[in-house]
Amino acid sequence: MKNELLKYLGIVVILVGVILLAVYQFGSNPTNGLLIAAGACVVAGTIGHIVLNKVIE
Repeated sequence: MKNELLKYLGIVVILVGVILLAVYQFGSNPTNGLLIAAGACVVAGTIGHIVLNKVIE
């Protein structure tokens, strides 16, 4: 069961990045910090998803 949830950790991190991008787009005071955090989440989530799916089979 734990491995099943761990497989989707990368997707969850990518979704957090997408939510941060939405906050940046629709927020009243957008800052570059949100863009940096969103980009880091999307990249880390993508790499994490690929690595975790190769390790956990």
